[in-house]
Amino acid sequence: MTLIRWMSRWPLWLLHALGALAGWLAFAFSGAYRRRLWAHAGAAGASWAQRCGAVAGAGRMLFEIPWLWLRPPGLGDWVRWEGAELLPALLQERRGLLLMTPHLGCFEVVAQAYAERFGAQAPMTALYRPARKPWLRELVAASRDRPGLQAAPANLSGVRQMLRALKKGECVGLLPDQVPPEGQGAWAPFFGRPAYTMTLATRLIQQTGAPVVLLWGERLPWGRGYIVHVRPFAPLPPDCSPEQACEHINRHMEALILEAPQQYLWGYNRYKGPRAQEQAS
Repeated sequence: MTLIRWMSRWPLWLLHALGALAGWLAFAFSGAYRRRLWAHAGAAGASWAQRCGAVAGAGRMLFEIPWLWLRPPGLGDWVRWEGAELLPALLQERRGLLLMTPHLGCFEVVAQAYAERFGAQAPMTALYRPARKPWLRELVAASRDRPGLQAAPANLSGVRQMLRALKKGECVGLLPDQVPPEGQGAWAPFFGRPAYTMTLATRLIQQTGAPVVLLWGERLPWGRGYIVHVRPFAPLPPDCSPEQACEHINRHMEALILEAPQQYLWGYNRYKGPRAQEQAS
């Protein structure tokens, strides 16, 4: 805890520099991680330079977390927006809004930036997996619950919390390229390979009628901050099956990832089988 608080006061450029080094050390010393990252990125068509960028980017993602979690309120000039004009009209409809982003760039900053700019109009509820360590669980909860932003645990109670938020006209944030528990997903292609894909996004859309927008947070070089990119989402085909809906969502995730393959978390085991379901609290 003391180390994390100390690191949160370091400049972002230093955290990113040390993170890049840590990313290469993990790549060098873990054969399984190295083979997975290189194979997944290569299968998606990432160049050699983009794969190398992803190695460093994974470390930067880890080392920027203390700064993001424990920084003073207000992102200010650290974040710029591109395409934000899509959001106000959708929020004014009060039908709820589902924001989806893959494990691309800095997805932590996306939720914080949304909360600071739009949270007073429509607060965001974001799904997360509670940490196993009690001391870290408290830190994560405190850092992710901010004005305009609430965290929902990745279980049945969290799903109910998200449904209530959408029905109140609020916003919900999801990372749909995360492998869900058994029984909560369907197998669908992801960069040419079957991947167990969450059906939660589909259920939220179908049960609430909420519109969908895609976001991702580009990490700028030399610790200069971030750009939040906003992209439209084509509606789900009518009467589509869970498998068809998951394939539709995966295609949108692929398009986002191909905007910056060097910032995707290719080392994540996207093609693993689902884990057993967790009990709702």
